[in-house]
Amino acid sequence: MTIALVAGEASGDQLGATLIQAIRTHDPNIRFAGIGGPLMQAEGLDCWWDYRELAVMGLFEVIKHIPRLVRLRRQLIERVLELRPDVYIGIDAPDFNLGVEKKIKARAIPVIHYVSPTIWAWRPGRVKTIASATQRVLCLFPFEPGYYRNEAVLTDYTGHPLADRIPLQNDAGAARKALGVETIGPCIALLPGSRAGEVEKLTTPMFDAAEILVKQRPDIVFLVPAATQSLGEYIESELRKYPELNCRVFSTRGTDVIAAADVVVCASGTATLEVMLINRPMVVCYRLAATTYTLLKWFRLVKSRFFALPNILASEPLVPELLQNEVTGERIAQEVSRWLDQPASRNALSQRFDQLHRELRTGAAATAAVAVMQHISHTPGPGSNSEQ
Repeated sequence: MTIALVAGEASGDQLGATLIQAIRTHDPNIRFAGIGGPLMQAEGLDCWWDYRELAVMGLFEVIKHIPRLVRLRRQLIERVLELRPDVYIGIDAPDFNLGVEKKIKARAIPVIHYVSPTIWAWRPGRVKTIASATQRVLCLFPFEPGYYRNEAVLTDYTGHPLADRIPLQNDAGAARKALGVETIGPCIALLPGSRAGEVEKLTTPMFDAAEILVKQRPDIVFLVPAATQSLGEYIESELRKYPELNCRVFSTRGTDVIAAADVVVCASGTATLEVMLINRPMVVCYRLAATTYTLLKWFRLVKSRFFALPNILASEPLVPELLQNEVTGERIAQEVSRWLDQPASRNALSQRFDQLHRELRTGAAATAAVAVMQHISHTPGPGSNSEQ
């Protein structure tokens, strides 16, 4: 039996790795092939291309990469059709995966899309595109299956593997010891993202905020995890412009860095979920290319009240969100100071985060693996729906 998987970013690599682990409990002899990263490769993925080949964000940022992505997509489809896997699983990366899935599905290969696109946040009309491209969607959050109720596509709420993997209690002292960090003052984690585009847009305002904060609290320490070596080199080069900062850059170690922090400043995305599960107050930043942002506003493509996952899950503004021109050193420093100065607010947030964490602890990878094995053994016909 063979399963093809395609992940397009670091979070997809994590999901793919836990899914492979869970599927192997059903059949240890299954072969896995496709696109992934080091975590999926460690679990036995025959990796045709590294996921970073797909890690491009923003509408206009993608344009210059279109020829390469089109060529890669064509080659991927050819390899999948030659392999004829028992199922193709596209992990997130909808802009790339859905087009591939539609071609694969048309050639009678079973298709699953793992991680529902954010139709609840923007471009809700995509639900029809998703339904035409795949036969089954594995949803990470409990509110997502309802968006597919009127479409001929199966849906399963699996929960999020991070909620299972991350313990309910995470000791800051132990994390700091593991990182070799000693501080008598506040410890702030700066997470500018895992993709080059977002790191380039967010590193400067985050370091600007750090520069403001160190003038207010001279004993403050900053920690930055770098998703890749190249991103680490970029962050280090930017850090040299701020010689007064007590700041350390770590190769990966994102979970430890978050756990070591009193407050986290992070890019919008999966990182906000990880910070919530580790239970740390946060400030969430989201900045796109100016033209991309203008088009999103012009065509009114954004539908959600919030963009930070903790706020979306809670349906209330638990953590501050800074969007586009709000992402400045001054605003970030202001929001970080607010968390540091208000222990009652931090305590209330901690209780709410703990509640949300428990709600998402569902044995997600095992649930997803069951859905995959069911799909392989018997692909349900059009019009069926499944909500677990």
